[in-house]
Amino acid sequence: MGDVLAIDIGGSHVKVRIESDPERRRFESGPDMTAAEMVKGVKKIITDWDIDRVAMGVPAPIRNNTALVDPVNLGDGWAGFDFTDAFGVPTKLTNDAAMQAIGSYDGGLMLFLGLGTGLGTCLINKYVVQPTEIAHMPYKRGKTFEDEVGEAALEKHGKKEWRDNVLNVCEVLYHGLLPDYIVLGGGNVKRFKDDFKLPEYCRRGDNADAFKGGFRMWEDAWKNSLPD
Repeated sequence: MGDVLAIDIGGSHVKVRIESDPERRRFESGPDMTAAEMVKGVKKIITDWDIDRVAMGVPAPIRNNTALVDPVNLGDGWAGFDFTDAFGVPTKLTNDAAMQAIGSYDGGLMLFLGLGTGLGTCLINKYVVQPTEIAHMPYKRGKTFEDEVGEAALEKHGKKEWRDNVLNVCEVLYHGLLPDYIVLGGGNVKRFKDDFKLPEYCRRGDNADAFKGGFRMWEDAWKNSLPD
């Protein structure tokens, strides 16, 4: 029996791993990468891995195991794409933030915030996964939550102001959604060093949790947890 291949798709890179091998492989993505090009790129770097299932995190809303729309930070051809057919093995899709959230989950009601090129958000309550589009909701001064804490905001305002903005967003969402805890993940969580004091209801996640989430997507405990 082969391995589950976990694919974490971001605005800068596509990262892959299998459960039996700690090695992580990746290649560049970017604003012009189509769904077909992603599949081709993955197949190119996993020729020596034996896989029989795939779990994918895509930066877009997912319905019926495919993207509803093309991801904002990638190319076209994602909406409606049949990834099971393209990979030739059973493939499960979820939102990229949801996949890392699944890997970060430790019981109760959790809000996950993925700090990357954009902002990924997901709620998990008693193993029921609910990806959300909080990132694109109005926040303040005509800006969205993503406008305040995405990569562009970090580059524009600098690390200190950006971190303050993240903590403000956490406070608003904590009091608005009433989670037991908030996990900060995504590539830019590294801007919060280990000695940085987060609110008691927040903790740092790890990018490696995206792969853990991909493997969990095929486990019995999670098989009925993802929305159709």
